[in-house]
Amino acid sequence: MSINTAAHLNFHGQARSALEFYQSVFGGQTTIATYGDFGMPAELPGATNVVFGQVVADNGFRVMAYDVPGQDAPVAQGAPTTRRENGTTVTEEPFFLSVRGETVEEVRALWERLAEGATVIEAFGPAQWAPTFGMLTDRFGITWILDVAAEYARS
Repeated sequence: MSINTAAHLNFHGQARSALEFYQSVFGGQTTIATYGDFGMPAELPGATNVVFGQVVADNGFRVMAYDVPGQDAPVAQGAPTTRRENGTTVTEEPFFLSVRGETVEEVRALWERLAEGATVIEAFGPAQWAPTFGMLTDRFGITWILDVAAEYARS
């Protein structure tokens, strides 16, 4: 038996923009189906919202997303709830998305693209547990951890 896990992100009118952005960062193919594609009349609000969407890349990246029904306009994003205080990460978020690569160069390239319009929580750089680590909340309100696998973590 084979099992795959993918984060499934819930948006309010921003799923298409988020998926297109993540595809521009991580590469791969984007699949998007709208409520209209599944039979909702085009004149109804939300018919162009995403009912099923995903980005799948050859490098192993995969994320899914959709627009929660009943919301035809993006919900205003507040300030990120994740922050650094006294050397610790404090958050009210139920999850972060983690991206781990093998080299600093490959992860730095992802960081630079993902950081466009983001709030940096912890700058990308060396960490005690990894050659490189960084944390940010992207323009869609999703908090990401990017790091490079340490030698001991690869075994």
